[in-house]
Amino acid sequence: MPSEIPTNQNKIGVAVLGTGFGQKVHIPGFKAHHRTEIVAVYHRDINQAQAIAETHNIPHACDTVADILALPEVQAVSIATPPFLHYEMAKQVLQAGKHLLLEKPTTLNVFEAKELYQLAQAKGVTATVDFEFRFVPGWQLFAELLASNYVGNKRLIKIDWLGSSRADTSRPWNWYSSQDKGGGALGSLGSHAFDYISWLFGPVSRLNAHLSTAIPARVDPASQELKPVNTDDTCLLSLELADGTPCQVTISAVVHASRTHWVEVYGDRGTLVLGSENQKDYIHGFRVWGSQPGQPLQEIEIPSRLVFPQHHADGRICAFTRVVDQWVQGIERQQEIVPSLREGVYSQLLMDLSHKSHTTSSWIDVPNLEAFLTGNSQNII
Repeated sequence: MPSEIPTNQNKIGVAVLGTGFGQKVHIPGFKAHHRTEIVAVYHRDINQAQAIAETHNIPHACDTVADILALPEVQAVSIATPPFLHYEMAKQVLQAGKHLLLEKPTTLNVFEAKELYQLAQAKGVTATVDFEFRFVPGWQLFAELLASNYVGNKRLIKIDWLGSSRADTSRPWNWYSSQDKGGGALGSLGSHAFDYISWLFGPVSRLNAHLSTAIPARVDPASQELKPVNTDDTCLLSLELADGTPCQVTISAVVHASRTHWVEVYGDRGTLVLGSENQKDYIHGFRVWGSQPGQPLQEIEIPSRLVFPQHHADGRICAFTRVVDQWVQGIERQQEIVPSLREGVYSQLLMDLSHKSHTTSSWIDVPNLEAFLTGNSQNII
């Protein structure tokens, strides 16, 4: 785990852009962290911004990003707006030389993500993406066991991420229903899955994707009429990893399932399973099991050194504060961290190629990330 930063250092002044997920997770997360202080909040409606600032005792309320960046006490910015706003906002933040914490999916396409990564590099700022699963205790134990060669040579990886957040047909149409705005299950959940697959198992060599929409229309809250949904709510993904391991991924936001998030790894020496049945909280509740060939699965206790040091009823805050901790250390040490925008580029690359695979009904080769970042890559999507 990252080492603690001395508490006698000055706090980092942070501005929060986006007040949906921002109010639920970012604001309490920054308030819980001993090295960050929220100095400003953005909402496109100044009255809303002022009400949120007053509720959370935040000094400044702004309705433009330019006003946020003009505040001298703002050293870093977190962006928790819908995906279609990420690129322009993040670009302004980076051009102003501010450190950046960006929600996923990174952008609307991989070329925007690549531009942000290169801009952060040029400006020498510390940028991260909120890939929370890297910081969840059960996942960290799972990663350690994989690294210790617990399963031996991998033969199959199977991932199911099944939820009901979009299962209610009466849930109204919003940006999540629009591909142009970055909606869909692939963006909200697949972006995480592609990051943790890369973290736990390495790069992907090729993929095949089938995306579907179970609920093709929802009520537009403005007109009260049905409006078409053109985003996916279920994704079937077949991946071949660079080491040759097959990986099967099923993601859905419209099913009622008891096994909500399950990762199974089968090798010649053993089996590892990571899973949660917590329907209400996608961070809390993960447990790890392992077995040797011919033996039953046995739960493996998560060591206390990995357990969240502070409990929050909303598990997302627990994981987010660890993301912030990593980010703060990168800012203090003036160095790139993991995950950075580099990992955001890779997740976005795999999402874009999944859309291409679905459209062409074919397997798609995945380029090497370094080659993509350094070369002329306009023809890959």
